[in-house]
Amino acid sequence: MNTIFRHATLDELTTLVDFQLAMALETEGLRLHKETVERGVSAVFEDSNKGQYWIAEKNSQVVGNLLIIPEWSDWRNGSVWWIHSVYITPKYRGQGVFREMYNALKATVEASPQLFGLRLYVDQSNINAQKVYQQLGMTSDHYALFEWLK
Repeated sequence: MNTIFRHATLDELTTLVDFQLAMALETEGLRLHKETVERGVSAVFEDSNKGQYWIAEKNSQVVGNLLIIPEWSDWRNGSVWWIHSVYITPKYRGQGVFREMYNALKATVEASPQLFGLRLYVDQSNINAQKVYQQLGMTSDHYALFEWLK
């Protein structure tokens, strides 16, 4: 079954917080302060200029999320979207969920005259994630980060 990719809602705050806590522990060995993360995730819903959470659903279950943060580019007179806080539940990893999310974002960028690319950063030790990003056509040629530019 295909993944449904949509904007997250405030009703999904607990899930988003839980995903952030799990990601930090898994990727960097960090135990984040839950109340701080709750306030941080809530802040995005209170001020859309901070970003937008997107979620992935399969079989009516939230299986992943990411956060888009816009960056203004004076060189392009438009924005580049930074992909942050990517988390896919372990059961759904390796099934193309992130690929579907990425392709939906890329299509949005390609269709918009105000958007010029996608960027993300990845921990240098996260080789599996780097392979996924490279397979999607992203490179680390500029600024020691992965990017795709239209």
